Amino acid sequence: MTASCRVCGAADLVTVLDLGTVPAADLFPLAHTDPATDPRHVLRLALCTACGLAQLPGDDTTADEPRGVEPAAVRRAGERAVAEIAARGWLTDTTVVREYGSPHGGSWLPNLRARGVRDALPASADDAPATLIVDGLGLMHEADQAAALRERAARLAPGGVLVLQIHTFGAILRQRQWTSVRHGHFAYWSLTALQRALHAAELVPTGCWESELYGGTLLVTARPMDADVRVVSPDLECARRVLAEERLLGVTDAAVLVGLGEAATHEVAALRRAVDDAAAAGVSVAAYGAASRAVALFALAGVDASTIRATVDASPAKWGRRMPGTTVPIVGPDWLATARPDRVVVTVPDLLAEVSAAHPDVAFVDLALLTEGLRR
Repeated sequence: MTASCRVCGAADLVTVLDLGTVPAADLFPLAHTDPATDPRHVLRLALCTACGLAQLPGDDTTADEPRGVEPAAVRRAGERAVAEIAARGWLTDTTVVREYGSPHGGSWLPNLRARGVRDALPASADDAPATLIVDGLGLMHEADQAAALRERAARLAPGGVLVLQIHTFGAILRQRQWTSVRHGHFAYWSLTALQRALHAAELVPTGCWESELYGGTLLVTARPMDADVRVVSPDLECARRVLAEERLLGVTDAAVLVGLGEAATHEVAALRRAVDDAAAAGVSVAAYGAASRAVALFALAGVDASTIRATVDASPAKWGRRMPGTTVPIVGPDWLATARPDRVVVTVPDLLAEVSAAHPDVAFVDLALLTEGLRR
């Protein structure tokens, strides 16, 4: 492998997960088109043994994902993040906030403005120094991670605070969430690797707090090196605990990370077996959530409309399209009432409570429990 690390520039990259070629995770073709014509792209995860960052060593896809509807779990996580920021005294009548958001949708700006912050704008609005920069899962979408961190550091006013939300690589490894690896998500940060990278960008890590979103999300804080850094004790304790957990997990050990490949092989086979068994038993199956994390799984398992009748999604922008590499159409929630499938597999665990409450008569099944759930 000749690629260099996206943050430290070293050539010390070791492949730890190779999914071969799969459809682009953010390109949902129109339903009437032929899946055989869908372009496929290499999807690999590599570890930089120099700095510890897990990353895509290459990605030749072009982002084109229809805008999704922000799940309630993501909204709640954003609300809590703003509440935690306010509790630390970082919101005043003179606060200038800039937000680097996720291209998938969602923003913390309305909640910040509701707390009286008048100057709260997207990062693209202007280059004025910000006393607070918030990044809601935006960093992972930057191909040049080092440049992205330097840009955020450069836009901080003296004494300002950077808050980075990351789906921590420790949670991905601990829960074997190989489906989190997708095109367009260039970096998978552990706190271990992120602290090193923050120092390189002339930022001082000042702690973190945790969120249950996606099975384990961190809000990591940092300030300019020349700032009068005041550390919030619980945030420092959180960082110490997470770093200790990451050492035990082996987030920078390539020999450990290859376990994600074993998880992929198992889950792909489990899905294929479960839908085949359901079809043989006359049990109709659908999915809920046309999520990017389901793209590689569905394509590798070879599912089609005969085994998964449709994928339901709340985003009208995705209706009339299909899951990449398959014939599985994407439909709106009203389809559930008319089609009445026997089982509906939820592709994103954070959606389970929300959709179960919205559709109490539907038998939803968590994807992690699909083999048991579909056979009942």
